[in-house]
Amino acid sequence: MSGKDAVIKRQVRDDVKKNSLQCKVCYALFANNDDFKRHCLMTQHTEKLLQCATITPTRKHRKHPRIGEKPFHCDVCQATFAHKANLTSHLKTHTGEKPFCCNTCKASFAHRSNLTRHLRGHTGEKRFCCNVCKAAFADKGTLTAHLRTHTGDKPFHCNMCEATFAEKRGLIGHIGNHIREKPFHCNICEATFSKKCSLTSHLRTHTGEKPFHCNICEATFALKSHLKGHLRIHTGEKPFHCNICEATFTHNSSLISHFRTHTGEKPFCCSMCKANFAWKTHLKSHLRTHTGEKPFVCDMCEATFAHKSHLKIHYRTHTGEKPFLCDICEATFACKSNLTRHLRTHTGEKPFHCNMCEATFAQKAGLISHVRNHTGEKPFRCNMCAAVYAHKAGLTYHLKTHCRETFPL
Repeated sequence: MSGKDAVIKRQVRDDVKKNSLQCKVCYALFANNDDFKRHCLMTQHTEKLLQCATITPTRKHRKHPRIGEKPFHCDVCQATFAHKANLTSHLKTHTGEKPFCCNTCKASFAHRSNLTRHLRGHTGEKRFCCNVCKAAFADKGTLTAHLRTHTGDKPFHCNMCEATFAEKRGLIGHIGNHIREKPFHCNICEATFSKKCSLTSHLRTHTGEKPFHCNICEATFALKSHLKGHLRIHTGEKPFHCNICEATFTHNSSLISHFRTHTGEKPFCCSMCKANFAWKTHLKSHLRTHTGEKPFVCDMCEATFAHKSHLKIHYRTHTGEKPFLCDICEATFACKSNLTRHLRTHTGEKPFHCNMCEATFAQKAGLISHVRNHTGEKPFRCNMCAAVYAHKAGLTYHLKTHCRETFPL
């Protein structure tokens, strides 16, 4: 057992006798062992306890034992506070009192500072500006968190491993992985969660509830973070910046994906053929080549496709739509790849090279056909005799000889 664990265990044993758990450094009280352990890890009070255990008690040391004294006690939950104002504010969490009301939408808040932040959502005021990318924010806390996307600063450290986090909430969630306590259970499936708010969010996957509404359009969302990301579509805000190129993104996940275009990282691996992909969507699409799944169905002719983009192109065979226009000869095409191939007839570009000779081709199909001249491969077979051909055109011409034999002029 480590020194840290021994100190925590000894303090828990002493405090259980008193029917409470109290931190010897800041005198905070806790209802259970897990809350107390999480407090010690996050505040680094364990280190202070270890230091205290190694100091020989002197008269001076005994004279000031209550550094961080908190004389104001909550009669409901035994929480303690250094200042009476903090206790008064805390009591509202028990009474549910929310005396500060928004005159615009009637939302109410327990604290005036929360109302002030909320009002900026109505006025659009963003007084806190990033001096790197000029992005503006309604509150200082959001700006502070945003600045870390530029600096890479991760000031929140886990005391049990070497993990670091840019935001405190990330550390809190991570510590739950060490403690492994998940007391909140879903009564519909067997999922368990370390935080009640995580369970609340999860339950919406069963109920379909979407309580967060966009006040610009009629979109609704199950999670507040999803609404926040959606609002950037309306505002055009792109607060996530690539520090290698000048690309900007609406969501952090998009920035993470973009980084892989620079690093070449391909973290998503196919379990069937070991192919690697930079994006999860590409892996999901690739897996259909193994399973044969074709989930996208044309509602006009019942043709099925493995990819949504293929279905979209197919629809144009029904509608006759040809949205891709050649700006040289005004020819139009149903898909972009056909336009790309067509443009080579104007530019003379031949990007496909034979690695056996110096021949080049405008189309990949031309290169594949040419390579058979080197390999001798003849994949096109006549189903009426044993003749084989390297090119489809040769087989087509050959079949006409059978037609002339069957139907002589």
